[in-house]
Amino acid sequence: MTKLHYEWHHLGDSAIVLTLGTSIELSTLDLVRQVTAYLEKHPFAGFIELVPAYTTITIYYDPVVVYEHFSEAEVHRKHVHPAGENYMLPCDKVLQHIGRCLDSFEFTNEQQSPQTEKLIEIPVCYGGEYGPDLAEVAAYHSLTAEEIVALHTAQIYPVYMIGFAPGFPYLGGMDERLVTPRKAVPRPRIPAGSVGIGGAQTGIYPFETPGGWNLIGRTPLALFQPQSTPPSLLQVGDRVKFVAITPEQFHFTAERNLGHGL
Repeated sequence: MTKLHYEWHHLGDSAIVLTLGTSIELSTLDLVRQVTAYLEKHPFAGFIELVPAYTTITIYYDPVVVYEHFSEAEVHRKHVHPAGENYMLPCDKVLQHIGRCLDSFEFTNEQQSPQTEKLIEIPVCYGGEYGPDLAEVAAYHSLTAEEIVALHTAQIYPVYMIGFAPGFPYLGGMDERLVTPRKAVPRPRIPAGSVGIGGAQTGIYPFETPGGWNLIGRTPLALFQPQSTPPSLLQVGDRVKFVAITPEQFHFTAERNLGHGL
């Protein structure tokens, strides 16, 4: 069994960041997913949550709870401070646990099972009031709006990370012909459900929020629902397929969702 290579650093006094790769690619995404699932099955006293990202996993913990579960031997273990005192930090205990887990971790190159990977269709109404930057993006690439929509809906996008705002998916796999720089001046308010392009990525704004991505459409789906389990519609590792819809279909789906309390 090949030992997993990783690096780590502190994130304040209550989190540790594991780095598992240096580039954004599917093989790294699979490794991040597998390590995340493995660590979730081996929690420790004081563990709070894991947050996977492109090449990293952040492990959040409660240092007080971790310290309370120190054994007497661990409390007296020598850890030399620059000032000369001997002590032990909660992060030492967490790192011991992580190290033991990852020493026995075995990565598999096999495809993830259908039970852990979902293909989710996201209906999108492109252009007009729903995608005010579609014409600008098309002009930037010397394409028609219809060609931009065709390229955007032709791909299957892996969810690399959820961040920026609760439920906001960072999607990879976008056609290189759609790569568009972020706007020089961000908008102060972007409608919930807006689908945008920022550089080499595409994503969906789950809330009304400021943002600098180019808006090409909007979905009537709610990406984040606090009352649901899990609250985020999309999870790291899911696949997304965008499907073009008409304004009438947009309003029908939005009203239906509103009627169901979404």
